[in-house]
Amino acid sequence: MWYFWPENYMWSYQVNRIIGHTVYGGSQFSECIQTAERIKLGDYNSWYTEWNRLGDRVLTQANEAMQNENVETARVHYLRAADYIRLAEFFLQPEDARKLETYQKGIEAFKKGAALLPNPPVSIQIPYENSYLPGYFYKSPKGDKSPAVVMFGGLDSTAEEMYFALAPYLLERGISLIAVDGPGQGAALRVNNITSRYDYEVAGTAVMDWAVGQPGIDPDRIGIMAWSMGGYMAARTAAYEPRYKVCGIFSAVYDYSEMWENRPDDHPLANILKHVVGAETMAEAREKLKKYHLRDVAEKIQCPTFILHGAEDRQANVDHAYRVYNALKCPKSIHIVPTGQTGDPHCQADNHTQSFVLFDWLKNNL
Repeated sequence: MWYFWPENYMWSYQVNRIIGHTVYGGSQFSECIQTAERIKLGDYNSWYTEWNRLGDRVLTQANEAMQNENVETARVHYLRAADYIRLAEFFLQPEDARKLETYQKGIEAFKKGAALLPNPPVSIQIPYENSYLPGYFYKSPKGDKSPAVVMFGGLDSTAEEMYFALAPYLLERGISLIAVDGPGQGAALRVNNITSRYDYEVAGTAVMDWAVGQPGIDPDRIGIMAWSMGGYMAARTAAYEPRYKVCGIFSAVYDYSEMWENRPDDHPLANILKHVVGAETMAEAREKLKKYHLRDVAEKIQCPTFILHGAEDRQANVDHAYRVYNALKCPKSIHIVPTGQTGDPHCQADNHTQSFVLFDWLKNNL
């Protein structure tokens, strides 16, 4: 992975992450580099200010284009502004008054841009307990009843981000995408106050119940996939919801609590983790994470399962991938992006073409 700041992995990773969204309009390389150059390393307010400033500037371009009825230009700018604003919000602490306001500004920009796509997604609300899980349904233009993949994010990703990283790649392979903010994610957490849960199959079942009732989806060809922390969530869901026909693990997690063992209580994502799991203290959060593991769970998965992982993943060590793979009793495949290739960090953030091996597998198995 390329390090914009050699001394700071996490910040450099996020720069790679936003640049990786360039292909489908989530960023422009030069805008990202110029913005990063203005940020004072280690100053989180500087991080917010510069990415938010860029987002506002591009959002102004979008609104101006829309006012002049240049909808093609407006679409491009709205989508890019949304992704920059997402990144501005990323490190804001849950108690920061700017967090929800910034998040909602980004969502509004994304929805305006997505509505102008040739094949726009439909905003959805999936019934869940006494509330709902928000998301988007991207219908494949290929055929009346298409296979579909349910996609959850991770600790910090959002349903909107899934457009830039995978939606078009799945659609061109004839696979519809149900991009969902599950418990502890995106608007489910920020707006609906739904925190995460270790028994993620409850959410996976809720989405499946919704999906099988959609006229454009083949109910016998629905898969489950998730990335980052979601590598645990997808596997857990597949183990206990047998209606899913395939499982894609986009960065494996055998034991999520292990990923936090060597992280200090003042880690940049510590307060976000507490918010996600509904904990008041890091001690309480760490205790809750003890249930987020696949021991005696991975063995229950029956559907074909594919694991994609980077050899230099610094958030989920590659050993997690090997442990999950070896525990599986179902038909299984694994692909490790080798050290030294782009795509070897967490979730192939710096080169999404390295994810095509998983997308092709989904196409061939659904």
